[in-house]
Amino acid sequence: MKKRVAVAFTGPSNSGKTTLVEKIAKTLIVDQKVAIIKNDPKDKAQFDVEGKDSHKFSQTGAEVVITSPTRTTYFSQREKSLDEIVAMLNDFDILLVEGLKTLPLPRIAIFRNMIDESYFACSEAIAVDDSVRLSDYTIPEHITLLDLNNTTEIIEWIDAHAKSI
Repeated sequence: MKKRVAVAFTGPSNSGKTTLVEKIAKTLIVDQKVAIIKNDPKDKAQFDVEGKDSHKFSQTGAEVVITSPTRTTYFSQREKSLDEIVAMLNDFDILLVEGLKTLPLPRIAIFRNMIDESYFACSEAIAVDDSVRLSDYTIPEHITLLDLNNTTEIIEWIDAHAKSI
């Protein structure tokens, strides 16, 4: 079985997490199978159009799978653990997780304008752009500093630090 790895991204709202995960996924998907988990802590994401059959089914509270020739969509009304999600996704080389600070995964915290030092406790790296004045902060020695706009550098960090799952 091929080695599967995971890494997580965290940071305040509007820091650029989704943009970074998207850039990394688009780069890695060229020669790897990529899976993404996005946390929605405020339960505000919507995935279906009201009135359509899939929306009606998902509103029942049942576990719903919608299949087509080009995709399979799974609507779950139950919280899943990382292990359950990994088992469900199954066929991937790298898993990119946005959010979920409590998961025991190597984590890159993303910041623009200012660093929230409370993220240092749950991060192995931080990625910032030129809007952050680094001289205002004392970055702990165990945290790698990455350039938020250098996707290659971030992927190299992921290759070296992602956790086998």
